[in-house]
Amino acid sequence: MKPYTDGPGAADGGGEPPARAAAGPPGGGTAAPLADRLAAAVASVDAPDVVFAASVRGRRTLCSGGTPDATAAGRRELRYEIGSASKTFAGLLLAHLAASGRVPLGHPVDAALFPDRPPGRDPVTLHHLITHTSGLPGLPRDLYPRALRHRNTNPYAGYDGRRVVEAFARARPRRPGTRWRYSNFGAAVLGHALAARTATPWDVLLHEQVLDPLGLSGTALRAGGGTGRDATGHARDGTTPLPPLDIAGFAAAGAVRATPHDLLAFLEAHLEPNGPLADALREVRRPVLSHGRGRHRQTHTLTWFQQPTPRGPAFFHCGATPGQQAFLGFCPATGFALAATATRRYRLADPFSAEALTLLCEGP
Repeated sequence: MKPYTDGPGAADGGGEPPARAAAGPPGGGTAAPLADRLAAAVASVDAPDVVFAASVRGRRTLCSGGTPDATAAGRRELRYEIGSASKTFAGLLLAHLAASGRVPLGHPVDAALFPDRPPGRDPVTLHHLITHTSGLPGLPRDLYPRALRHRNTNPYAGYDGRRVVEAFARARPRRPGTRWRYSNFGAAVLGHALAARTATPWDVLLHEQVLDPLGLSGTALRAGGGTGRDATGHARDGTTPLPPLDIAGFAAAGAVRATPHDLLAFLEAHLEPNGPLADALREVRRPVLSHGRGRHRQTHTLTWFQQPTPRGPAFFHCGATPGQQAFLGFCPATGFALAATATRRYRLADPFSAEALTLLCEGP
């Protein structure tokens, strides 16, 4: 694995802070029944709607709760915004297109978006975009003025795909492939590059190649899509409702919203790769880079953060939108998958991600 230098984090467009396990040794295990541990995790999160959903070799356990004044009806059937965890869907799509020979991982982005433009000497590739090594900033610079004005509701609204592509055309990434820097901008560009390379709109491409083959009928890329109801996000106070996320041109970076059962089905597919996506599901579990030092060292696959445990590596990704949070993770050695959602904006010292990561590392 090639070492990479650290770059700016969530404040530079990362979308959410990195998850850290709660106090205690990761993977230390516990004698408490899984259902009790899920219930304790739900109780620790102060949000209108909270769901912790687990699967152990295909057997599912779901626990839901929330603040007393919130409606408890149908929490497990709602579609939740998963923010940056959507990148795991984008990465799986890229891996599948590469495995099928349709789009090479090393395909230059310029060749997909600007086929008439002469290639540069050090091009950004699709692999650079999904692994956050493109050299692009977290967000396009001209997005910040609008994003700051609307950061508590819809920071991306109005910044459509055309503007994302134009911002990439103006960008001058430094030494692609040599530095890790989390970038929503890069993930957004990936979506437009794949759509251009396959001549298929992003939402159609993701549905045809990933969502439909995995049977994820409870997953959508915009509010009100398909059947079912969307969860309502809330501000930091936990009571002020927020409008659904309008991700505009950043769909590949954070558009997915899904039910807890669909999120578990997505993770279960990673635990038991089979069918048309089998090669891609195995590929996204393979470590490809690492960066940082000591306790801050991180290892990444094509799409997942990798966490060591005594029983083998666990894979996870966090996500956040202005009014919701999500956590996805799985551990192949134990056959354990965990999906967690909450409908309240992230706050400092929020226990949500730490509780979820601790549960994942402890295992079933």
